[in-house]
Amino acid sequence: MRVIPLSEGSFTIDKTKVFVPFQKGTDDLQDRSIGSLLVEVQPFVVITEKDVLLLDGGLGFSVNGSLQLYHNLREHNIAPEHITKVLMTHLHKDHAGGITRKDHLGNYHLSFPNATYYIQVEELAYAFDIGFPSYLTEELMVLQNHPQVQLLHGNGTIDAYIRYEVTGAHSKFHQVFWITENDDVFFFGGDDAPQLGQMRKRYSAKYDFDGKLAMELRHEWWEQGQREGWTFLFYHDVKHPYYSWKL
Repeated sequence: MRVIPLSEGSFTIDKTKVFVPFQKGTDDLQDRSIGSLLVEVQPFVVITEKDVLLLDGGLGFSVNGSLQLYHNLREHNIAPEHITKVLMTHLHKDHAGGITRKDHLGNYHLSFPNATYYIQVEELAYAFDIGFPSYLTEELMVLQNHPQVQLLHGNGTIDAYIRYEVTGAHSKFHQVFWITENDDVFFFGGDDAPQLGQMRKRYSAKYDFDGKLAMELRHEWWEQGQREGWTFLFYHDVKHPYYSWKL
């Protein structure tokens, strides 16, 4: 398998849940509001023998009138039409912003016309229950009753090589993925396992739905990954997009 990080840049975020661009090397985190977190926003492409997978969808920002996600994909010679599956950990706006796009008439469409989208059915319903600012429901409406959207119910597998599990850790219906091919295991924990530092240190984060559960899961995954040689993909790490235990 081949993994390609698609960084959309570094941002700070505080209790307002607004993502403010942060220029590493010039901006100072101390100048941001109290409690600001420094994060990367970083979807991934994983290319397997069967698929071109997109893992989460970024913020949905634009570059020269087109999705930044499209721009990042094309830098690696990947067209939107090449994506065959979109795996969504959850639908918070910094993960789901790029999975739909608005046309010049203001109508939303799926960003990847040949892909099947895999989303937990309860996460989609919850997004409309909770709404703004965590979820941008106007952008998510197109996911409802769409033939390309596969709504998942709990834990399971996709095509015998992608396993998913609902954790309820960072968000109420958050899910994580294991992608296994030959001797490779890629683990994508989304916001349950967003940064390398959080895997190495045990602490509970206030922004998680169940901070204690998230802490325990990270510890379990890190130890199991070390034993079994997983490669971890980190959506919000400003320095380490991935870390491999594989020898």
